[in-house]
Amino acid sequence: MSKKLSHYDEAGRARMVDVSAKAETRREAVAEAFVELSEAVLAALAGANGGNPKGNPLEVARIAGIQAAKQTSGLIPMCHPLALSFVDVEATVVAGGVRLRATAATTAATGVEMEAMVAASIAALTVYDMTKALDKGIRIREVALVRKSGGKSGEWRR
Repeated sequence: MSKKLSHYDEAGRARMVDVSAKAETRREAVAEAFVELSEAVLAALAGANGGNPKGNPLEVARIAGIQAAKQTSGLIPMCHPLALSFVDVEATVVAGGVRLRATAATTAATGVEMEAMVAASIAALTVYDMTKALDKGIRIREVALVRKSGGKSGEWRR
């Protein structure tokens, strides 16, 4: 692990990391988020489109996460714009809520961890938006990188 933050120059100014000397390799990252929902909200999800004028909450969240991954460099100031070769978000109802799992991949000189994290986060926020009419106490938690591969540092797993 590096002993210093990479996004600062010698004078302490924020900067985009120069990745021009790095090799382009296939890189993939997986991130997850968890949306804690009450039993009443979980029951309402079982009827996905049942009375929800915005559509199926989990499908909308999935698409929002995919769309968000493609916008990461516009949201996080020092992220490199990447040509993503793959993005997907899975939304699964589990005990106590919804688990969102985002996967992003590219062939580039820098990784896609931020794209996967943004996808999972925005998908979770979308679940909140789609279900907040039923419960304002919804919590988003456990947003985390699960796995990454490619590049100089290779494979990493939580």
